[in-house]
Amino acid sequence: MIDKDIRIEDLVEKYPDSIAFLAEKGIRCIRCGEPVWGSLESAAAEKGFNEKDITKLVEELNRFLKINE
Repeated sequence: MIDKDIRIEDLVEKYPDSIAFLAEKGIRCIRCGEPVWGSLESAAAEKGFNEKDITKLVEELNRFLKINE
């Protein structure tokens, strides 16, 4: 299960399908072929997500990844 503290590089490595999901939400995980550094929470916050939005994002991402396993 993913949580808001997961490092982007770990997320991308373990769950490559997460890249497209997050891109649809406006969160870029890859720049120049390399993962963006930092946590999922910090990447979302940089895009204007508040704490409630981040919680919802994590829940949706977990459902998305479960469906795509």
